[in-house]
Amino acid sequence: MINAAIIGLGRWGRSLIEAAGTGRIRITRAVETDLARARDFCAQHRLDLTDDFEAVLADDAIKAVLLATPHSLHLPQVIAAARAGKQVFCEKPLALRRDDAQAMFATCRKANVLLAVGHNRRFWPSMAALRAIVASGELGELLHVEGHNSNENSEKIMEGWRLSPEESPGGGLTGAGMHVLEGFVSMLGPVSRVYGRLSSHEAGPPPRDCAMLAIDFASGVTGTLATVRATPFFWRVHVFGTAGSAEVLDDSTMVMRRSGRPPETIRYTAIDTLAAELDAFADAIEGTRPFPVPEHEVLATLAAFEAALRSMQSGQPADCHG
Repeated sequence: MINAAIIGLGRWGRSLIEAAGTGRIRITRAVETDLARARDFCAQHRLDLTDDFEAVLADDAIKAVLLATPHSLHLPQVIAAARAGKQVFCEKPLALRRDDAQAMFATCRKANVLLAVGHNRRFWPSMAALRAIVASGELGELLHVEGHNSNENSEKIMEGWRLSPEESPGGGLTGAGMHVLEGFVSMLGPVSRVYGRLSSHEAGPPPRDCAMLAIDFASGVTGTLATVRATPFFWRVHVFGTAGSAEVLDDSTMVMRRSGRPPETIRYTAIDTLAAELDAFADAIEGTRPFPVPEHEVLATLAAFEAALRSMQSGQPADCHG
């Protein structure tokens, strides 16, 4: 059992606590600035509540920290945790700049601790199957990928970092769209150029915008990505090749299409993806297997994200750096 502390008790931090359950990551302490708001929840889950992050880092009983805080806090928090010898799990986005993420990984490496980034869609059974199909060559020569991730969570956003142009400069791309971009990179490798557009209908609250990307991958594959924050949940990642295409529609559904054959819908058994990624974090700490979101893919995703932001600002295609 690995004793851990959760930093941040917003919606996602609470979801991680619920997912930990009887797993090998045992969350015993919580850090939250709004103590009154968190007190009842922590009592229910038998968590020691504090607003003192440094005190938790000084606690020898705590071996790992889970950061469910705004991304603007990640750089100082990850570095402080690493220097205190704590294993680190950090929710996405790790950063908005590739250089900041690289600095975090370098600090953790120097301190001989793990930095795991929480891309929970990576653990969807359907997306795992899609990555395996793409890697197998079953689709033939890969030509194009299309992706979309929308949800109506933004309709509930009346305050916080998602309303800030500085904290969420790509609109929905910074939150929901990042899942798709990371999925693209995990299958198709680094991006070479992005042409991005952000169309803001209302600044909010609640925020209403559409983000669209046209993507060139270094491999020669092309792609498109869109995210709309104020519409019901929709997910689609569709990879096209000369021998067929594979389209993921949710965590457990894939549609395969091959020439001369009717489409085949494949159903996978759904899992608790947050519990799965915490188990993977425990495995990586114990050295039984690497965390399945490697550093080079995190950095490549952020390089593409930065290029998308530059393109949105300039109105011109932008090359990826790094």
